[in-house]
Amino acid sequence: MKNQIRALVAQALSRLDKEGALPEEVRPEIVIERTRDPRFGDFACNVAMTLARPMRTKPREIAERIVAALPASPSVEKVEIAGPGFINFHLSEMAYRHLVPLILEQGPAFGRSDLGQGRRVQVEFVSANPTGPLHVGHGRGAAYGATVADLLEAVGFDVHREYYVNDAGRQMDILATSVWLRYLELCDEELTFPSNGYRGDYVWDIAATLHRDHEETYKVSAREVFEGIPPDAPEGGDKEAHIDALIARTKTLLGDNRYRFVFELALTTILDDIRDDLAHFGVKYDQWFSERSLVDSGAVTRAIERLREGGWLYEKAGAWWFRSSDFGDEKDRVVIRDNGQTTYFASDIAYHMDKLERGFERVIDVWGADHHGYVPRVKAALEALGDDPNRLDVLLVQFANLYRGGEKVQMSTRSGEFVTLRQLRKEVGRDAARFFYVMRKCEQHLDFDLDLAKSQSSDNPVYYVQYAHARICSVLRQAAEKELPTDVTPGDLHLERLTEHHEQALLRTLSRYPEVVEAAALHEEPHQLAHYLRELANDFHTYYNAHPFLVDDAGLRDARLKLILATREVLRNGLHLLGVSAPETM
Repeated sequence: MKNQIRALVAQALSRLDKEGALPEEVRPEIVIERTRDPRFGDFACNVAMTLARPMRTKPREIAERIVAALPASPSVEKVEIAGPGFINFHLSEMAYRHLVPLILEQGPAFGRSDLGQGRRVQVEFVSANPTGPLHVGHGRGAAYGATVADLLEAVGFDVHREYYVNDAGRQMDILATSVWLRYLELCDEELTFPSNGYRGDYVWDIAATLHRDHEETYKVSAREVFEGIPPDAPEGGDKEAHIDALIARTKTLLGDNRYRFVFELALTTILDDIRDDLAHFGVKYDQWFSERSLVDSGAVTRAIERLREGGWLYEKAGAWWFRSSDFGDEKDRVVIRDNGQTTYFASDIAYHMDKLERGFERVIDVWGADHHGYVPRVKAALEALGDDPNRLDVLLVQFANLYRGGEKVQMSTRSGEFVTLRQLRKEVGRDAARFFYVMRKCEQHLDFDLDLAKSQSSDNPVYYVQYAHARICSVLRQAAEKELPTDVTPGDLHLERLTEHHEQALLRTLSRYPEVVEAAALHEEPHQLAHYLRELANDFHTYYNAHPFLVDDAGLRDARLKLILATREVLRNGLHLLGVSAPETM
């Protein structure tokens, strides 16, 4: 409906332009907004005020000219000018009634559009280091990123979903070393496990696989492993120096081939687990992009050379630094360490360079909120490379706090004391998890009430929305049991019978769906859709409790069935975009 009003205003401006009433080359943006107060109509347009300065005319006078030039439309009952020059549109009842057959005709396509015109957008999300199972924090990024991608696709963008696999670097070395040390313990070697190692049960599981398949082939005495290693933090030492020394010793004692085998076993085991978790969570990717491929392809070297050629690198204390502070970052950043190894940041520069070289008009990164300081340096690197940093949009997702029985669930990733995404999905179900994760803006903290998510009550938002869909399906089953026809008449026949207050409210809420999808996509705010669906469900439940649908009056029954079938379609479409099912029974 908003697009219809926009089209009417555009026609009026075109008419004024042909009459010479508009200044040359003035093509104002036509913004149509829903009014907050129904006394002022359904939609308002402020284009007269944006034209006031170039036309050197009072906005109210311009508004009068625009209204006079508006073409007649059966969808518009009345047009008024309010305040300094707002043009308010009152829609006719027919406009809302016509919406019902439109929804039923378009079905799953209702609410979708070609607004994006096929422009290519890449959405990279989750991208957790494959050093352990996905936990509930990753789950929020997964639900949010997947929904943003689906929304953008729904409004006509060509979306590419990507997971960046950090399959190189220090954290993976810590994981491989942790697995090998656990393996040695399974070989009856006594040792003190490093405080900075990975301690979860999954590390024991990988070590057990290594021991089961290869027995003591990879065994070395603990004395040989720890001889000369600097003390760990609990012994008054430095935990970072301790684990780095253990990594170096592990590589030396195992040799390249055997170390690479342990490394790959840990990587593939955890990555397969991550893939499985995300698939069961309803999250799909077009590509799993390997960090190592950037090194193998020479992209990291090429990115560093481009920065060097641009004069953006300098050497200090044996390391090479990027002048990121010249682009607004708080300090310069190392890209090549004093030992000659490139940093994570160097790989990230190459990765974002590669994204833009692949032809994406816009790239969206969904990161954890703890990465907020990383945004300026990545944008700085893109600018130094000669790319437009505004093509990168970084969305920061706050962590999710779990509550059970009113008590906060404590979690610590490195120690292994955390709730995995798989555990959450098994406890509350995929639907509840997906819905709860997107109910708030991504930058807001989320308190996830496990008891509420499992409850079958109107307080549980996902249950409340799904129950509205199931109730409509139940009405159709009841009609079949009573041998009442449920094949509604085509078009808008009998819809003039929808005169009750609850029916009018439901029609108006249905009319907002395409606008909500568009706004949620363009502002990257899935919570707008979640809140809308809850409002639509409330309108339906209120209607359900106030009026019978399967009445004896065939015409009225036909109209009410059409209305609730249209409601079912919109509920189903919206839930689908959130990655949530629309059950027919509950």
